[in-house]
Amino acid sequence: MIFIATFILTVFVYSLVSRRLQRTIITGPILFTLAGIVLYRLPPAFSDPELKRQGFLLVAEIGLVMTLFTDAARISLKSLTSNRNLPIRLLTTGMLLTILLGAIGAMLIFPSLGWQEAGILAAILAPTDAGLGMVIVNSPYVPVRIRQALNVEAGLNDGLSVPFLMCCIALALQTSEGAGEVLSRFIGEQIGYGTLVGIAIGASGGWLLTLASRRQWMDESMQQMGLVSIPLLCVIASEATGASMFIAGYVAGFAVQLGFADAGRRSVEFTETWGQLFDFFVFFLFGLLVARSWAQFDAIHLVYAVFSLTLARMIPVALALLGSGLSRSTVLFMGWFGPRGLASIVLGLVYLERQAHLPGENTIKLALMMTVLVSIFSHGLSALPGINYYAKRITQLDPNAPEHQRDELES
Repeated sequence: MIFIATFILTVFVYSLVSRRLQRTIITGPILFTLAGIVLYRLPPAFSDPELKRQGFLLVAEIGLVMTLFTDAARISLKSLTSNRNLPIRLLTTGMLLTILLGAIGAMLIFPSLGWQEAGILAAILAPTDAGLGMVIVNSPYVPVRIRQALNVEAGLNDGLSVPFLMCCIALALQTSEGAGEVLSRFIGEQIGYGTLVGIAIGASGGWLLTLASRRQWMDESMQQMGLVSIPLLCVIASEATGASMFIAGYVAGFAVQLGFADAGRRSVEFTETWGQLFDFFVFFLFGLLVARSWAQFDAIHLVYAVFSLTLARMIPVALALLGSGLSRSTVLFMGWFGPRGLASIVLGLVYLERQAHLPGENTIKLALMMTVLVSIFSHGLSALPGINYYAKRITQLDPNAPEHQRDELES
């Protein structure tokens, strides 16, 4: 019970001082990661029979599926139709270049990694974390256009990174079969089935929620519970069909909007309350895993972490924003605040649970953990100072500067 008791106690303490912490550089992820690290130092804690890897993975997977679903559900489909939107630039050119540069950097820094293994590491670390960047998203000192661009990017790039990760894993696991055959079977089973499951459950679930509401079968207070059940149904259906639960949950988040227009608001209500428990649990678990692996870390893992959070993120963002007219300060600000967190942790656990036994598996694990750890603290501690610095730079811009314009996303 030590593990569960410590986690619940940390949640309670955090809830008591959460408003005060909003004005400091101490974030929720920092607090829960530290709590996990401290807990590991207590000998009885890690010997608890409750600390089963399979159970942790299940909770973490469900948490990510819920996050993918709610992220997709709160993004209007109409908002993704214009190439003039900043999020489109970040989610296409920016994300593809981030994965490519991350893989190239991994092969150079870790010569023992094959290109498939480097691709796995880069894909796991490609998504940014909206939770870690919440201070930025909620700050009135950052222009609305910039806040929304970073928020939408973080909300969608975790789902977009899943196919890249799964493809690299499938290619790395190929045996006597050709790469084309392995990849085609993977696309059909994991991505194809996952997409079909997501569309079927999301669209039908949304239609039924609307039908029940119109005919007054459903109590309004239960709409959120009904909506939250949809990604859980995707998990069950994916397990039965061999589909990717992450693809299914992500697609369902878009599909549910076809039948239930209020899905975005209801999903955000869940995310801002009970959904945070999943996030906090993952960071708490991450702290335990970091403490357990601490002796294995080397300077080379820190080198890759710095590379991944700076060059592998900032160069693609700068290239993606070429021609946007944004100032150098804005490009630098958007490039730096691409924190790695929840999605990377869970995708890393998913990869490790597949027990691929690749030669570079330990290198991937340690580089991933170091990158996320550095991100949790560096982005958390630099958020408020970064906002203050950026706000001063913004005041020097012309009122008609692109930073102050509005994308179609916001109209």
